[in-house]
This record gives sequence, structure tokens and C-alpha cells, in this order.
Amino acid sequence: MSVTLPNEEQLADVAKRLGFNLSPEDVKSFQGLMQGYVDDYNAIDLMIDPVPEVTYPRTPGKRPPVEENELNAWYVKSTVTGAPEGKLKGKTVVLKDNVMLGGVPMMNGSSTLEGYVPNIDATVVTRLLDAGATIVGKAHCECFCMSCGSHTSALGPVCNPNDPTKSAGGSSSGAAALVAKGEVDMAVGGDQGGSIRMPSAFCGTVGMKPTHGLVPYTGIVPIEITVDHTGPITATVADSALMLEVLAGSDGYDSRQIDISVSNYTEALDKPVKGMKVAILKEGFGHANSEAASDDKVREAAKKLEALGVTVEEVSIPLHLMGPAIWTPIGLEGSMQTMMLGDGYGTSRSDLYVTSFMDFHRGWRERADELSETLKCAMLFAQYADDQHGKRYYGKAHNIVKTLRAAYDAVLADYDAILMPTVPMVATPLPAADASREEILQRGFEILANTAPFDITHHPALSVPCGTVDGLPVGMMLVGKLWDESTLYTLADAFEKSGDWKTW
Repeated sequence: MSVTLPNEEQLADVAKRLGFNLSPEDVKSFQGLMQGYVDDYNAIDLMIDPVPEVTYPRTPGKRPPVEENELNAWYVKSTVTGAPEGKLKGKTVVLKDNVMLGGVPMMNGSSTLEGYVPNIDATVVTRLLDAGATIVGKAHCECFCMSCGSHTSALGPVCNPNDPTKSAGGSSSGAAALVAKGEVDMAVGGDQGGSIRMPSAFCGTVGMKPTHGLVPYTGIVPIEITVDHTGPITATVADSALMLEVLAGSDGYDSRQIDISVSNYTEALDKPVKGMKVAILKEGFGHANSEAASDDKVREAAKKLEALGVTVEEVSIPLHLMGPAIWTPIGLEGSMQTMMLGDGYGTSRSDLYVTSFMDFHRGWRERADELSETLKCAMLFAQYADDQHGKRYYGKAHNIVKTLRAAYDAVLADYDAILMPTVPMVATPLPAADASREEILQRGFEILANTAPFDITHHPALSVPCGTVDGLPVGMMLVGKLWDESTLYTLADAFEKSGDWKTW
């Protein structure tokens, strides 16, 4: 690849798109001044791109046959055996398919990325392998992770392991389904609006969205830097704490990691909870689309904590109800500028840029019709808003986030955690193949009211199963102080050990 001097026609077109009124003489003049830029770009092109070396051998990745993929949760199966010893020795892990595994295909739920093979391992991959885990493949996720349901992957919907006619939740759909079904011990998920916690609630797994920046995002396809989170999806609270202990910490690349605070999370297990205080968030219940039976299960779970000696009191944070609205300009405009127009990375930060991905991903512009309806709608409005208003609503939303964060912090100053339903309902029906765009969008975004606010405020949030309604899991979410994942693990571990949620 090399950079060439623009011809006069190309430069005139660029000028027009930028609003410059240049005469042919102006164009020719500017063209003559650009050779130095071209030379510098080409000097960069000849230099070595210092990306981390892939070290652990692996099989190349193969799509499993239908009989080995009944939930359509696998994208490819691959085997990468980690170190002979470590905290995760004997544990099998699947990666959400926005996590880069060198030499193994990644499509991030979109046909526009089929055929891309990363040339690096994400930091979380290296840490898992160094800890002795065996990575066994990639799990389907939603098209560029832009859906709360499990119906937008280019290779078909992911089915709920409790009822294959129902959604597995999104966007870490395959990851949660495979853990819940028992095909793997652990999974790496991603969470920008609730995408670890929502599928965990629907499938019946433990999903931790850590404090923003605690786990390095290097080598994972971003959506928007200020809401990108990655973390564990597991069958038990203990496995979640163990996995987070391996994943957490600075990697020297990820600019999201500012003044992070790491703990030994397994030390938070098997501790008494008597005397701890939990706030039930009034506004977390009774949404317009909430199911009363699901809300009731979460209130019953709060009573079980109370029986363990936890003080449980209701609090009100009215601004919580505006959380999804505050998230919207950040999520839509941020994803448009970073993930799509920014070739997956955007600019203005000193991360590790995976240029092989950036080169491949640019091709979406010629294949935009193949993107999911959920992503198209988000992109269309983001571009319209930018055309009409620039970045003001993105900026104003970030300003208001500080007010929302302060509202949660004020409660957390007096309580160890805030409790609410993870999602307002149990798993919903998968849209039919001929479903209307309206239904696809409804199912794509209807369950994030309680989860999305904590992606923008950055508080850690843990979803733990707390019962069933008609055989489908219900998730209880505990939200904690920044960097205080340990307290959430203490509460969730005690709750989990108080009985079998599947019988509640």
C-alpha cells in the first residue's frame, strides 16, 4: 500500500465536500504543496507496525456443523491451550466474536467482516492463556454489537438455552448461551449498553460489567471509547471473581485505563453480609414494559438478602429514568464516529490501533445494505443529528452524565450497593425471519433501561440469576461504587449460596 498525490479532480472533490470554493488555479497550487505530506505518509508505510506477537499455538478455527451448534451460538471452534499452570487451569473459555484471536476468523456479527482474520491477540486473550485457560472458540454476537436481542447476526439468531424460541439477549448472545448450556465454563463478553448483563439475565448466567477501564479493551472492536467495557460471563459468582482477577489491570495500551484500582476479587467470597446495606432503586421497577412477575422475583431476591442480615431500604433516583436518553447521543454518535466512519477506531487517543482490521473494515461502505436494521437506524439518525446540530448533543450528554453519576454516588455513599432488575422482563420471542423492521428494532432495544445508565456513569454492575418465571431466568442487578467490584461479589456470592435460584 502506498499514498499518492491527489490528482486535480480528486482534490477538487475533497474541497467541495469540505465547503471550500477553490478555483482550478487554487486546486493546482494546493496540490503542489502536498508532496511533503505524501512523502511522510509513505515513510510511515515502510516502517514496522509494532503490534504484540502471537505466542500460543492454535487451530485455525472452523465453523461447527449444525448438530454441534443447536443454539447457533458458536461462530467458530478453535483450540488454544494456555500455560500448564495458573488460576484458570482446566477452565474452558469462549470469546465474544468482537475479541481478536490471532489467526482465527472474526466477523463481529456482520457479513461485511466475513473473511477477516486478526493478526493479534487481545490483551484479555493473552491474560486468559497465561493463567492456564483453554480458549475453545468464538461465540456469535450481534451485528457490530448493536442490539439487545439475539436476532441480528448475519449468520442467524442465537437461541435461548432455556427455550430455543426465545431470545438469548444481546449483544454477547452466543457467549451467555454457551455458558448457560454448559458447553464452556466461562466467556468474555462486551458491554456498551448492557451487553454482558442483558444476555446473562435472559440465559441465567452471572454477568459482570466492571468499572470502565478496569479490564483492558485492547484488541477488541470498539463501539465508543467512553462506554466500551469487557468482562466475564460465568455460571457462578466464584468463577466471575476468579476470571476478573485474571483480566483486570493496566496493559499499557488502553487509554480507557485511568487511575484504575485492582483487587483480589476472590478474597471477597465466603464473607458474611450481615450489617451490609443495599438500596432498592424505586425507578428500576415498573417501567412501561416491565413484567410484574419478573419485578416480583427481584423484590423477593431482596428479601432473601434481608434474611441474610442485609439492611434493605428503598431509595429514589428520578434521574435514573433519563439514563437511556442520556446514553443515546453518546452511543449513537460515538459509535458512528468511532466504529463506522472511524474504521473501527477513530482518532485522538493513544491506543493500540489494529490497522489490519481498519483496512478490512473500510469495506462496509461498499456493502452498507448488508448491515443490520438496528445498526442502520442508529447510523441514519446519528448522521442526521450531526448534519443538523454537529456534536453539541454528544457533548451535552457527557456533561449531564456527571450529574447522573453524582446521583448514584450520593446513594452509594450510604449503601454498599444499589439493587434493581437487570432487565424489565424475561426472555422475549425471537422475531420471525419475515419480521417487520419495527419489530426487529423493538426487540433490539427494549430492555436496556436499567443497564445502559451504568455504561455511561462507569459504575460496576453485576447481574446474578434470582429465580424463574415460566421456566425463564430472571436477573437481579447489583451496582456498586467505582472500583468496588469486591463488594458486589460478596453480596452476590452470599445470595447465590442461599439457595438454588432455578427453584425460586
